[in-house]
Amino acid sequence: MYIDAYGMESRALNDAVRACGEHSITIAHCIGQRYLGTALSDKALSIEGTPGNALGAYLNGGSIRVHGNVQEATGDTMNSGEIAVFGSAGDATGYAMRGGKIFVEGDVGYRCGIHIKAYRENKPAIVIGGRTGSFLGEYQAGGTIIVLGLHTDGLPIVGNFCGTGMHGGEMYLRTAQVPARLPVQVRAERVAALPEDAAALVREWCALFGREEGELLRCAYLRLTPDSSNPYHQMYVGN
Repeated sequence: MYIDAYGMESRALNDAVRACGEHSITIAHCIGQRYLGTALSDKALSIEGTPGNALGAYLNGGSIRVHGNVQEATGDTMNSGEIAVFGSAGDATGYAMRGGKIFVEGDVGYRCGIHIKAYRENKPAIVIGGRTGSFLGEYQAGGTIIVLGLHTDGLPIVGNFCGTGMHGGEMYLRTAQVPARLPVQVRAERVAALPEDAAALVREWCALFGREEGELLRCAYLRLTPDSSNPYHQMYVGN
């Protein structure tokens, strides 16, 4: 199904998507409409343009591809499924996601991956091709975040306060530079190669965006994990 979204309000566009009986839906001329793909479980959206906030919120197994940039809170509290952004993303990408995958070709804003968590077989993943703003992985409780740092023009690939409040999960940064103001409760170590589960995510990113995987897989990465000898809960629990 093809929907021309030019001039449509968010509610009308969402109603049209929900009412559609077809599996594949193409939305053209998207200009800031919010909440597209909310709780989507059985459809595949292809969006041309720039969707508004909370794209794919509570996504529950569907797939969304955006040929353009996205705004804030993409993948908010998503459970499963996949979001691929052929552009860059705004702040709070993957906010509180509980499963599924988000792939971003370009950069993301502040607080990407805030409070993501894993439960049993549900292990969320975010792969970013460019760089991120500050507070990457804030309060991360599970899952995997990978930052490839392509085309950063010599800038640090992550902003300040990476991993603030991190108490689970892991991050892989394709850099030798420890992030500025890294909290003492986060451990940073160099790994010569990605473990297979993280390497598989990089392969998926490369396949989506037509990039050569060899160079990205041969690199050393900086792995960030919570420091079990100095955990964050010591800041809040009395002796």
